[in-house]
Amino acid sequence: MSDTAVREPGLTASRDAPLGGQAVLEGVMMRGVRHWAVAVRAPLPEGVDDGTPGPIPVQEFEFGERRRLRRFARVPILRGVIALVESLAIGFRALSIAASAQLGEDAEELSGGVWAVVLIIGFVFAIGLFFVVPVTLVNLVKHQLGSSIVFWLVEGALRTAIFLAYLTLLSRMRDLRRTFEYHGAEHKTISCYEAGDELTPERAAQYSRLHPRCGTSFLLVVMIVSIFVFAVAGLHAWWILVLTRIVGVPVIIGLSFELIKWAGRNRARRWVQIVMYPGLQLQRLTTREPSLDQLEVAIAALNAVLAHETPGAFGPEELVGIEVVA
Repeated sequence: MSDTAVREPGLTASRDAPLGGQAVLEGVMMRGVRHWAVAVRAPLPEGVDDGTPGPIPVQEFEFGERRRLRRFARVPILRGVIALVESLAIGFRALSIAASAQLGEDAEELSGGVWAVVLIIGFVFAIGLFFVVPVTLVNLVKHQLGSSIVFWLVEGALRTAIFLAYLTLLSRMRDLRRTFEYHGAEHKTISCYEAGDELTPERAAQYSRLHPRCGTSFLLVVMIVSIFVFAVAGLHAWWILVLTRIVGVPVIIGLSFELIKWAGRNRARRWVQIVMYPGLQLQRLTTREPSLDQLEVAIAALNAVLAHETPGAFGPEELVGIEVVA
């Protein structure tokens, strides 16, 4: 299969489907309502280098214990927090599966305890960098700012600037380039399906690598929503400000998730497209144009999910609490 895809395509889907995914090492994880799957481009055997791509092993899984949380997943805001934790847990497991596929049969998938530690460390790092650091720095000059309104605006601007600088730094790392290409392949494949088009690499290549339900857009919404949420908290001593930033994170995540979910359902409205435009453009930092070979991997993962379920066939009750970010 050719390694060249159409550059900067523009086709987009006007409907939303309960499908999402994540780029992993040389592969893609796709998830639906009841199932998820990981497809990885496996390396060729040692000594074989004839230019052909390696095989695409696919592992399929079914959601099980998640149904216990269903009654809580009906609650707005709270369901966004539950969905994020679930997505991170699945994402980390998918990363482990992909890494094992690249290392060969002798590799072992990391235990759940190891990934739990990694997840906690990631949360602490994110809260520290994007919430504690900005409020601490602005607190040093709060007496020169003149008012609490200016304080909130400066803190929000600094938080957003740190976030953008962080993404820009990641986008310049060569080691992550192929992962960003698979991220683009995941978006194109989902959009191709949502448009009702044929799921082939050539057709998927025609679609935009930018998706309104992307986690990158979600994080930008988090930065903006946090400005309004923390404004309600008031202006206090430094340690109280830090505490409110930590305690307020779940609320901000929940509100941001509701906004992204709503935008995905109403993406055909012109004013919604205008509001979501900054988040879409931000995805240019975290996605790259994929090759047809990479699109083939993403399609394999999505087909594995679609083999077990049809997204449009689920009724309202079945979809309650199913929050999926592309």
